[in-house]
Amino acid sequence: MKLIREISDLNKAIKKEKEFGFVPTMGGLHKGHETLIKTSKKKCKKTIVSIFVNPTQFNDKHDFSNYPKSLSEDLKILKKLKVDLVYLPTVSQIYKKKNSLKITLKKSQKILCAKFRKGHFEGVLDVLNRFIQLISPKIMFMGEKDYQQFFLAQKFIEKRYQTKVFSCRTIRSSNGIALSTRNKLLNKDGLKISSIIAKELFDIKNIINLYPNDAKRLIKILKQKMINKFDLKIEYLECRNLIDLSVNLNNKPFKVFIAYYMNGVRLIDNF
Repeated sequence: MKLIREISDLNKAIKKEKEFGFVPTMGGLHKGHETLIKTSKKKCKKTIVSIFVNPTQFNDKHDFSNYPKSLSEDLKILKKLKVDLVYLPTVSQIYKKKNSLKITLKKSQKILCAKFRKGHFEGVLDVLNRFIQLISPKIMFMGEKDYQQFFLAQKFIEKRYQTKVFSCRTIRSSNGIALSTRNKLLNKDGLKISSIIAKELFDIKNIINLYPNDAKRLIKILKQKMINKFDLKIEYLECRNLIDLSVNLNNKPFKVFIAYYMNGVRLIDNF
């Protein structure tokens, strides 16, 4: 495993190889990241993993400063997985070059997390765009836990580059919680409630599969139930199809999406 910190060294390392799989991360690696890396190793000749906590995608300075960091543990995991290259850039490196591309979301895209986190996805797409320009990977791998992020990134990247964006299923703990670096910030009660919420989402998805015309009513009932039971702050709880992320479920595959706060930590999930 080769550690790379400078763009010049990155250019040398990838010069002769055009079949890279790329896994962008912000560190705090868990089994979900491991799945992305293992999938990349199966599909591509070599795999490069980046660890970079991107400041431009945080609309909350407190969230940015509190984001869990564990570089030494991350590197142990990556070494065990036999990753070929690990890129550890600085903020000044990534943003040294001024981006001439102005990234804006369409009105129809300002839904779910984009509605509540102003500038978040613009920051995500900007940094991914910069990474793709640097690395030119064959495939970029992303998890489905943040499905909206994958959805926007796939459309943005594949429209502009030869890089394909591949999604991997959400990996969950034994209690049903979607694995997330932010889970490290939860206390015991928070983890227990998040487990119950995950089960509720799983159950409501199955019910809506049977009664899709009642989706809006069923979601409204579940939302009020969780607010009453857990005194929960829910930003959104919605059903949207996977074709264009609209609320039209008419014979379309769909997911139930949620964003809520637990122990002051913002969590997202989907089933």
